Amino acid sequence: MRHNKHHASLGVTREHRSAMLSNMGASLIKHGRIETTLTKAKALRPFIEKVITKAKKAAALPKENGKLSASAIHLRRLALKDIRDESAVTALFNEKVAQFEKRSGGYTRIYKLAPRRVGDAAEMALIEFVGADDQGYKKSKGAKKAKKTKAAAPAAAAAPAAEAPKAE
Repeated sequence: MRHNKHHASLGVTREHRSAMLSNMGASLIKHGRIETTLTKAKALRPFIEKVITKAKKAAALPKENGKLSASAIHLRRLALKDIRDESAVTALFNEKVAQFEKRSGGYTRIYKLAPRRVGDAAEMALIEFVGADDQGYKKSKGAKKAKKTKAAAPAAAAAPAAEAPKAE
């Protein structure tokens, strides 16, 4: 049975995959954006977003006597289990978490780039963190009204033409 197999294997062993995602996650935290293959970027997105959620939960916990609570330390250690770079986890939990406080998800964005020319011609992508105030790509209200008027215009034009033969 294929239980717990709902992720891209990336053509490597389980240990290699976890090490690769850990390294890419640390690089993404340190640099804010990285360029990689599209498949790796799609595999990295849920991995890093779960770590960011742990950082948000730890930041929301109250401090006890000016120190981190036991739950916050536990969440930091869980993140350190995934991202095996202590400086990256420290930067995420201390500095970068403020960037994501107002977002309820969707902390990363993937842009498709041109294929890699040398070697395997793999699809390349850029994965980056989304800013706190970024609303993303939403349709404007004008586009919705224009769509309705375009749909209504052909119907209105067809109705008089259909009535004309009946009148004769």
